[in-house]
Amino acid sequence: MPLVVLILTLAFAGSTLWVPDFGGFDPNQFPVPQIEPPVQPAGYAFAIWGVVYLWLLVSAVFGVVRRWSAPDWRDMRLPLALSLAVGAVWLPAAVLSPVLATVLIWAMLLPALAALWRSPVLDTGWASWPIGLYAGWLSAASCVAIGLLLAGYGLLSEEAAAILMLGTAIVLASVVQGRLGRAPTYGLGVIWALVAVAVQNGTGQLLIALLALFGCGIVSGPTLRAIRG
Repeated sequence: MPLVVLILTLAFAGSTLWVPDFGGFDPNQFPVPQIEPPVQPAGYAFAIWGVVYLWLLVSAVFGVVRRWSAPDWRDMRLPLALSLAVGAVWLPAAVLSPVLATVLIWAMLLPALAALWRSPVLDTGWASWPIGLYAGWLSAASCVAIGLLLAGYGLLSEEAAAILMLGTAIVLASVVQGRLGRAPTYGLGVIWALVAVAVQNGTGQLLIALLALFGCGIVSGPTLRAIRG
């Protein structure tokens, strides 16, 4: 499994070579075009993927070289491999269909959370922290994807979809970080996304910007406890 995780991590990071210029869903992929939707973070926030890819790759190499048979690394490897395998095809899927991409991003998130829960208590910087940042960003991105579908298919207004799914992301992140009690990078990943949502909306959508900032405050509580603990 250590080698499988390394190969899949390389495939996941390498998927950016297949779709090098992906900057989010095309607004016209939806029946109701999503032009600057309020649920979506500002563009700069997606730079976090560079950190995620690199940190996961370093973790995978460390796992092969130094923790090949470590028992406390074993349980996280299967769910992590499942998440990375889905992640390796996510970008090509996102170009084809936002609906397919939303299904797949949730299929990435759930095993990523399982891997985070099973990650070793020791070796935090090599295992639980990179997985935590990955799972945290995925938690926010998964809720954003559903918000885009709800507004893009006319099921809710853009504002209502943003409020519903930002609220969902805040509750999810607070529960996960609070119950996990460690790996503060999970909460930091969500906070990074929420700040970017506030920046994206500014004073033009003040209610949504304030909700995102309020969410930062809520998620920061268990995140700070995890840092101190």
